[in-house]
Amino acid sequence: MTKIKNLSQASPEQMRSLQKKELEILKYLKKICEENELKFFLGGGSCIGTLRHQGFIPWDDDVDVFMLRDDYERLYKDWNKYSQNKKYSLCRSDETHNYRHAAMTINDNDTTFINFRTQDEDVNQGIAVDIIPIDYLANGFWQRCWQRWNAIIFSIFINQRLPDNQGKVLRLLTELPLAIIRAPQKRYKVWKRAEKRMIKYSSKNGNQAVELVTGLKAIMRPLKPEWFENVRYEKFEDTEMPIAVGAEKYLTLIFGDYMKMPPVESRLAKHHTALIDTEKSFTDYKGKYYLVRK
Repeated sequence: MTKIKNLSQASPEQMRSLQKKELEILKYLKKICEENELKFFLGGGSCIGTLRHQGFIPWDDDVDVFMLRDDYERLYKDWNKYSQNKKYSLCRSDETHNYRHAAMTINDNDTTFINFRTQDEDVNQGIAVDIIPIDYLANGFWQRCWQRWNAIIFSIFINQRLPDNQGKVLRLLTELPLAIIRAPQKRYKVWKRAEKRMIKYSSKNGNQAVELVTGLKAIMRPLKPEWFENVRYEKFEDTEMPIAVGAEKYLTLIFGDYMKMPPVESRLAKHHTALIDTEKSFTDYKGKYYLVRK
């Protein structure tokens, strides 16, 4: 059993144990997608790991998966039809549960990954793989402005927290609307309406793609749709996983020389955790490590 409290102090063996659980989830997602003709591909650090390490970046603590919006919504809508394994749950914020996460995740119900940002939420706290939608930008200038504005509102109210290391101005712009609208039900209505508006223009007729749910820089950064039209398979750990055909161009735009190893002091896990347990369900820790009565 691997049990970790402070992820930043995890040993290589402990990090590897977490990654193996994430790989199991990723393989299950691959099975679901192949059986139901859904397209997904690794993104972000997971894509860098594929090309540079043929697997996980050694210090990476999560898995990033991209799906085009249509496939993303189809997976969410039909998950209960596709998935027969009760070990895994597809989790997405809704009217009654807020994961403080703008995308959705597949969680392993038999494990624990209690993040500080959801420590007070009664939600699935299992080890997870992130699934992030790729959208299309509206073609008209003012429509793009409206789409991006709604993406910002969506991000603020679904995450319901101040952004980390984004500067004082952005922090203030986030703090004000959250201070004005405090009730969870009202916040839900705001982000749900904003989500519908930002998706409205996300059609395959758009000539630019975009990540609308991963932060302000991504919202303002257009991508080329042809990078994501098809996938190719590359070695990832003991299997093969899909990456976008334009993965190298995408990674160069985002990260520059992504094949260059970062300085040793930057090789750190990015999540702040209260507890990780690769063998024990999060439900066993309710009232102890999350939803603790004060």
